[in-house]
Amino acid sequence: MTQDQSKPTGPDFFRGISLSDLPDGGKLVGHYGDEQVLLVRRGTEVFATAATCTHYGGPLVEGLLVGDTVRCPWHHACFDLRTGEALHAPAFNPLACWSVEQRDDRIFVGQKRKWTAPKPRDGSSGQIPGKIVIVGGGAAGFAAVETLRREQYQGSIVMISDDQAAPVDRPNLSKDYLAGKAPEDWIPLRGEKFYLKNNIDLRLNTKVAHIDLHSREVILADEGRIPYDRLLLATGAEPVRLTIPGADQSHVRTLRSFADCKAIIERAAKARSAIVLGASFIGLEVAAALRARDIEVHVVAPDKRPMERVLGSQMGDFIRALHEEHGVVFHLEDTASSIDGRKMKLSSGDTLATDFVVAGIGVRPRTGLAEKAGLSLDRGVVVDAFLETSEPGIFAAGDIARWPDPHSGENIRVEHWVVAERQGQTAARNMLGHREKFAAVPFFWSQHYDVSINYVGHAGQWDEIAVDGDIAAKDCLLHFKRAGRTLAVASIFRDIESLQAEVEMEGQIAN
Repeated sequence: MTQDQSKPTGPDFFRGISLSDLPDGGKLVGHYGDEQVLLVRRGTEVFATAATCTHYGGPLVEGLLVGDTVRCPWHHACFDLRTGEALHAPAFNPLACWSVEQRDDRIFVGQKRKWTAPKPRDGSSGQIPGKIVIVGGGAAGFAAVETLRREQYQGSIVMISDDQAAPVDRPNLSKDYLAGKAPEDWIPLRGEKFYLKNNIDLRLNTKVAHIDLHSREVILADEGRIPYDRLLLATGAEPVRLTIPGADQSHVRTLRSFADCKAIIERAAKARSAIVLGASFIGLEVAAALRARDIEVHVVAPDKRPMERVLGSQMGDFIRALHEEHGVVFHLEDTASSIDGRKMKLSSGDTLATDFVVAGIGVRPRTGLAEKAGLSLDRGVVVDAFLETSEPGIFAAGDIARWPDPHSGENIRVEHWVVAERQGQTAARNMLGHREKFAAVPFFWSQHYDVSINYVGHAGQWDEIAVDGDIAAKDCLLHFKRAGRTLAVASIFRDIESLQAEVEMEGQIAN
């Protein structure tokens, strides 16, 4: 997942390179001492930063330059070339930066610059809140508390989570960590010291009973009360539970939390076979991860093709073939009707034997608190362009939020990790009074063996899929169109074009 940085390659930037070796708009990887460095030229200026993304180590030399920023080709994080600051999730850590000097048509890299936190931005309106409460310990909640402190907010932050673990890198739970390819210390988004150092009152295993709008307090299940001036609801989603006979047995699992993932890994250590219910992104990522552990995997799903609803029939056929090449057995247009010990009966009448079951049959937004508080709902919590709910001072972000998407012109709700993080960042700034519209283009990625599918935009419905390249050859770009307008783009190994599509969509938003 991360690249080996033990052997620096490329030119020695301490000794310098010719200015002609770095044309305007060019990128070049070399090293300064033992560290890989990326040089970028923008007009007469040259910037030197770390060469890899601080998220998963993506090679920034293969990324896209947009103004004075560079975007990672893997998961679309964005960094300021001048300061190294991580501007857009999924990266939070800044890039290291080096000083650069130009002498006699040569470029020399000097000492690494000391990181300095960015100055608080201007333009906040209203009074800075004294107490901010975040309900939820997932992507949006973490991004919000990180952004609040990065914006140098000095007030009280209480983060309430009913999970037993501090915020974790959830995408990894169905990918490399589940496959046994990532160590456990990669999973927490931040260690315990982060919350202590930043004076974030993180309360785990804590349930919220309701929100008192009149007194502006969060009421806990143990009857404790936490006052707020601004409140962010980031309660996320929960797995849809099986309701068939036998679904309550201990070897029938779902995957959402760190604890869920550990329980599946524990089962997998002693198992020969598994059944995955659902041919969605999570279900098939679980299937791929279990195949990496040499477990026989059967996938049962009502769909005619995997992921057809989101990616269309051609990509669905490709994904099925890819998994079948790796030994997955599909039982499509079928569902589980009962589980009796190690045997699962299907609605078709077939019976499958298995050591354990993972149900990936979807999730539903956790909107109960918002509903009980009387906030406006519409298949999610309704928010405005600033992610504020129908109640002033209460914001919502992540899987529960339905927001006015300026690209599609529709009110949408999506369950994407990067979207949740970026909404958490925007909500944090708006709780501080910055009035920043959420206009990020939705993005997600899904990993299947050695194939990563990137998706930008949002196409709930389309009337045409224009394919550029060859899907079977794992070299393609798919444009999902409605009435001739591209609403979303999916890609396999077309990273730079995926980034370009994102920027083009952003331009359409701006206009």
